[in-house]
Amino acid sequence: MPSVPVVTPPTVAIAGSAERFPVRRIFCVGQNYAEHAREMGSDPDRAPPFFFAKPADAVVASGTTLVFPSRTEDLHHEVELVVALGGGGRDIPVEDAAATIFGWTVGLDLTRRDLQAAAKTAGRPWDMAKGFDASAPIGALRPGMPPTSGAITLDIDGQRRQAGDLSDMIWSVAEIIATLSTYVALAPGDLIFTGTPAGVGPIRRGETVTGAIAGGAAVAVSFAG
Repeated sequence: MPSVPVVTPPTVAIAGSAERFPVRRIFCVGQNYAEHAREMGSDPDRAPPFFFAKPADAVVASGTTLVFPSRTEDLHHEVELVVALGGGGRDIPVEDAAATIFGWTVGLDLTRRDLQAAAKTAGRPWDMAKGFDASAPIGALRPGMPPTSGAITLDIDGQRRQAGDLSDMIWSVAEIIATLSTYVALAPGDLIFTGTPAGVGPIRRGETVTGAIAGGAAVAVSFAG
């Protein structure tokens, strides 16, 4: 019988600590800023949030140089507040959601937009447009409650591409956690990407992408030329 493989779970750095946060699952919220919903052709009038997932090992540490993803010529950036859970449960009331939060940071939801558009047109799932290798670069986690307001930005080679404020989120972090917990049982180790402001657009080979949230959270990755 072949030896059973030993698999090390992916982890994320924790600011100010030698410990690392183990990643169980990654959930993402679509179109949680009104202007981004409009630029994607949707009605932002507080429609119920919808979710998709990325594999846990899609996380990439800030400072990494990435190979440009395969099977795309239209890779897009989406900067997002990311929440890390230290608790969980099913059907979590909104007022209890904060108790599940371990910390927060900023992340990049990388998207193969051409694959996503083709899948949408064909009425097919778009998992491979979102859940590919190294599609979730993320900064070090900051323990504690995430901010509810403050600038969220993304630059490419020093030029501003996305700029918004966390207060513009259609669904709050607590509402996102509560709603998501009606679909799946949440647990420690889960990461939730909470949506992106307007201004999503392409990344080219050789460029450096930097995302930031007021309060010090930052992530930066470069793409090989």
